[in-house]
Amino acid sequence: MPMLDIAKISAIAESAARKAGHAVVSEWMASRSDIRSKGGTDIVSAADILSERIISSCILGEFPAHRILSEEDSSSHAYNYSGPLWIIDPIDGTANYVRGHPYFGISVAFAMDGKVLAGCVHAPALDETFRAVRGEGATFNGTRIEPSSPTDLLRSVVSTGFPHDKTSVGSLSQRVDLLLRNCQDIRRSASPVLDICYVGMGRLDAHTESLFPWDVAAAGLVAMEAGAARSHLTSVEGDKPLDLLSDDVLFSAPGIHQQLLSLLRSVQNCVYHLSRAIPPNVASQQFTPLAIRLRRNSAD
Repeated sequence: MPMLDIAKISAIAESAARKAGHAVVSEWMASRSDIRSKGGTDIVSAADILSERIISSCILGEFPAHRILSEEDSSSHAYNYSGPLWIIDPIDGTANYVRGHPYFGISVAFAMDGKVLAGCVHAPALDETFRAVRGEGATFNGTRIEPSSPTDLLRSVVSTGFPHDKTSVGSLSQRVDLLLRNCQDIRRSASPVLDICYVGMGRLDAHTESLFPWDVAAAGLVAMEAGAARSHLTSVEGDKPLDLLSDDVLFSAPGIHQQLLSLLRSVQNCVYHLSRAIPPNVASQQFTPLAIRLRRNSAD
């Protein structure tokens, strides 16, 4: 395989995110009535699909042999991390988007053999763009960022997320109670890619949640390159790539990381677990190159 041009890859990630962002903001009001359920309370809008197509077209136009893992493309969820792989979330915060709330983001990341090398998170309605390259730091609208510097949990603001699976509400309420009693305050904004980036720039002191690879790929790189700390509340299984391991993840400012990690680990029933099991009929599938699927769709 030829040597990777990470500068070019990073530029394409940002360009794709910005193009998709421009399109989904233009479609904002029209898409509010065009939504469907993905199961439970999870939804997808026409804008999610539009964003996915724009991002995929940008990527495959430059790298036709690369594979894409996308939230909205269930055929890609076999989680084969080998080789060059783009991980995208066309709209993170769809529930906000369809209600006219500006807190949503578009996430584009590139990984090689499970290691994320470049990523961009773009919040088009807020005109905010986060970008990171492994080993080169992270930026917010072109300016270098770093996390906050609290050392006392009682002076820290922590964000979290609520599961679409309502059977987890009981244990989630225990987690919220734990955080409220030990931190200054908590936030729940419904776009973890932005929350994690905000940890990297100090707007939040920590974020903890069970997520998916497309939630942590770009945002996690931004936070880590900015100087934030990352851990998992439960043991890491097998040889899963740490950059894309998203269950029970914690990102925080370094000064409170061990305190918060110990607190959350000490009360396991305060940590809800979302099943990430992939149905056998899906897990056995190989990635269908998106270029082939796009050609098929255009021929229909």
